[in-house]
Amino acid sequence: MPGDLRVNSWLVIPAGELHERFSRSSGPGGQSVNTTDSRVELSFDVLRSAALPERERSRALERLASRLTDGVVTVAAENERSQLMNREAARARLASLLRDSIAPPPPPRVATRPTRRARERRLDAKRRRAQVKRNRRYESGDQ
Repeated sequence: MPGDLRVNSWLVIPAGELHERFSRSSGPGGQSVNTTDSRVELSFDVLRSAALPERERSRALERLASRLTDGVVTVAAENERSQLMNREAARARLASLLRDSIAPPPPPRVATRPTRRARERRLDAKRRRAQVKRNRRYESGDQ
């Protein structure tokens, strides 16, 4: 199993900062589920990590606030029967989670005004809808 976790092109989490815990899975596997520790919990301490630059750390802490316990984020994998495949799945899940949490915010939306044609289309649609509703009305003089 490779030690370090590559999150993106410039961020690599050292193996020493990752903590794996194994337990019995509730997933598929028949009788072997009862005897093998194939479930993997992978934890990473975002708050105290030396691998994260300060700006990315604060961004990750803010975005992962609901998932953190004392500054530690934990992901679990138990979909596969084999512990090795669950380890790889947990590592991929953690890398994706960290990649999304440290990504820079999108550029702000630039407000634009609707075009003249868009305004006309909107008003035409309102007029057509009003006419449909007017046609549905029952008037006492129509009988």
